[in-house]
Amino acid sequence: MPSVLTQPIRGFASDNNAGVHPEILEAIARANQGHVVAYGDDAYTRSAIKKFEDHFGADIAVFFTFNGTGANVLSLQALTRSFQSVLCSAYAHIYTDECGAPEKHTGCKLIPLPQQDGKVTLDSVRHAYHGIGDEHHSQPRVISITQSTEMGTVYKPEEIHALAQFAHEHGMFLHMDGARIANAAASLGQTLRQATRDLGVDVLSFGGTKNGILGGEAVVFFEPGLSHDFLYLRKQNMQLASKMRFVAAQFEALLTNDLWRRSAEHANRMAQLLEKEVRRIAGVRVVWKVEANGVFAQIPRHSIEKIKQHYFFYMWMEEESIVRWMCSFDTTEEDIRKFVEVVAEAVKG
Repeated sequence: MPSVLTQPIRGFASDNNAGVHPEILEAIARANQGHVVAYGDDAYTRSAIKKFEDHFGADIAVFFTFNGTGANVLSLQALTRSFQSVLCSAYAHIYTDECGAPEKHTGCKLIPLPQQDGKVTLDSVRHAYHGIGDEHHSQPRVISITQSTEMGTVYKPEEIHALAQFAHEHGMFLHMDGARIANAAASLGQTLRQATRDLGVDVLSFGGTKNGILGGEAVVFFEPGLSHDFLYLRKQNMQLASKMRFVAAQFEALLTNDLWRRSAEHANRMAQLLEKEVRRIAGVRVVWKVEANGVFAQIPRHSIEKIKQHYFFYMWMEEESIVRWMCSFDTTEEDIRKFVEVVAEAVKG
């Protein structure tokens, strides 16, 4: 029986499914020399933090975690007390895909808001901001947004700025789940700082795994005072890496020579090509604007299992037969051509 390793395939289920960028692997290999002090008290970690400061400004606080759920939960935990609440999209990752971890570890209530093309709107936030000072109601403390969104769309700078302004005027914070912040910034033609800090974001969960690193995320505080107890929170919540140099080295590479942008731009460009090609297939309807590296399409129900015989992917809204197809830093035009052929044949029936 042939090994699956002899037949490598790049699919479209998730950018989490992609491999590791060669420049990241090289950085890990360079860090794999000799012994250094554990838990982040090492030159690799200090160098990676300096890279973050180069991109976002010197007066920030940066902490590495193992995964996105850890980054999100700890970000929210640093900003809240248990009687408070977090306003987020009803489709937000923290609400639908983190197994209740934010509510368990913060004690806060997550308030799901109606979304428009995946985005939380200022009107929906205003509507949810009530019960202030009433001891019977959880007190809104954080607005959490995902950039790019769970629908593959991207908040415009003015939309983020308006949400930040509302939050700050009402004694709240703006948290950004930036699992795909690189794709969003590349799509908007912005620097990482322009896409986050300059718009009023208070805390950023900075994603690396979906953009070509082996594993690891970062929490970035743009007001260092907010991170006062974060060292203890991270340890208590089991997100402190002993061999942190290997996480840090990946981020240093990602933030060097525009690797974050090069990888994200390529994935975004491949998604645009995929959209163009599947739009030509009768019976396939792209349901949201393709603004980052994901294509969301409504396809005939009979075609789903036929496509899955060749490519695994996720249903997004099963009742409406909407699926998600993601591109990655290593997606090729040939990958798209082969995939589109399979989709066209399956849809034809």
